[in-house]
Amino acid sequence: MNALMLARWQFGITTVYHFLFVPLTIGLAFLTAGLQTAWVRTGKEHYLRSTKFFGKLFLINFALGVATGIVQEFQFGMAWSEYSRFVGDVFGAPLAIEGLLAFFLESTFLGLWIFGWDRLPKKVHLACIWLVGIGTTLSAYFILAANAWMQHPVGFVLDPATHSARLTSIWSVLGNSTAVVAFAHTIAGAFLAAGALMIAVSAWHLRREQNAETLRPTLRLGLATVLVACVLTAVTGDVDGKIMTEQQPMKMAAAEAQYHTSQPASFSLFTIGSLDGKSEVWSVRVPGVLSFLATGSFHGKVDGIDDVQAAEVATYGPGTYTPVIPVTYWSFRLMIGFGMLAGLIAAAGLWFTRRGRTPGPQRRWFWRAAIWSLALPPLAASFGWIFTEMGRQPWAVFGVLATRDSVSPTVSTATVATSLIVLTALYAALAVIEVGLMVRTARRGPEGLDAAPTTDAEPQLGFAY
Repeated sequence: MNALMLARWQFGITTVYHFLFVPLTIGLAFLTAGLQTAWVRTGKEHYLRSTKFFGKLFLINFALGVATGIVQEFQFGMAWSEYSRFVGDVFGAPLAIEGLLAFFLESTFLGLWIFGWDRLPKKVHLACIWLVGIGTTLSAYFILAANAWMQHPVGFVLDPATHSARLTSIWSVLGNSTAVVAFAHTIAGAFLAAGALMIAVSAWHLRREQNAETLRPTLRLGLATVLVACVLTAVTGDVDGKIMTEQQPMKMAAAEAQYHTSQPASFSLFTIGSLDGKSEVWSVRVPGVLSFLATGSFHGKVDGIDDVQAAEVATYGPGTYTPVIPVTYWSFRLMIGFGMLAGLIAAAGLWFTRRGRTPGPQRRWFWRAAIWSLALPPLAASFGWIFTEMGRQPWAVFGVLATRDSVSPTVSTATVATSLIVLTALYAALAVIEVGLMVRTARRGPEGLDAAPTTDAEPQLGFAY
């Protein structure tokens, strides 16, 4: 374990951990805004209670997300200084816009929303939470634009004097096709995560026959959100896969552990073997599906790992351009599997709760599945990011900068090991705090919240913040 490997582990752990909060923040902002809109339009008190209840969960998640996100930027300068020096002129633009525009937009209006319950007119206060949602979405886009440049670098030239990337078109970076598709896929995944949280919390109370008036509508809202988001995630993921095949053919070949070019190419649902192209023992395959995912045709041609490796050696010089195949193979399937399972649970829930019905004792499995479905979207998102980033290896910036050339040259193995241990321990402590706060707030339910804001005390949302 050298400094490079430890730095990669550190960045991977902190990034996956941080991204557990991001989808919930984006999705919950809009779902909370929708609940508050329903209250403003109808005046029904149960919408106000659900707005405040899920608003508190949103605030807890937002606070922890900000705290963990800050660590990401420190790592660029500490463990990845060569990377920062190379991409700084390009990377700095979308990150600066995100910090100066999007983050300040969401944080400013979040403060107004928290402390404005009894101070702002209803519609002005409602506009604040919608602007928070817009701010979180813009923030996500600029971050994804920066990440998309690593996947598909555009709008730059290599400066021969500094041996670094120099930005030539910010619009090319922001309009990168990879960024547009990744953004749509990520936002759909955000609603998947937020809807699953709403399902789990609502189901926990309804199973115990608590807060039915308030949480039965949110259960239905969560179920509908997850089902629609699951479909949109699949559609945008399909588009993303085709762009990925065009821009990074090795990644698609690695997703299937396909070593030889095939036309058509099958998709294996499950494989037993070493995934080295030589010792496959048994697999369940669906004919033509990989061809469709890669090309849009069930008879399309998909290049194999061996052919792509030879092509990249010819383009970039001697070296190994193959990622860790078991990681890409299984992360790709776990991403799809967990997402589809969440959609199936949502579809079943909508059927069981149709026309005002409530699942009875004979369907206890549904209540358990609804509660545990909370874990499915975060797992799908985590494996999706692992596939995206590990599948790009050995490149930090595809075709331009290798990962081995990105690590800080003066940082020792001991230094990175120390920071890895400290950050992992810190994040573990934050996880305990996050889970504790979320579970305690979720179990308390909405019934203890004051339905009518008062002027002689601070609103409970402000206290939670």
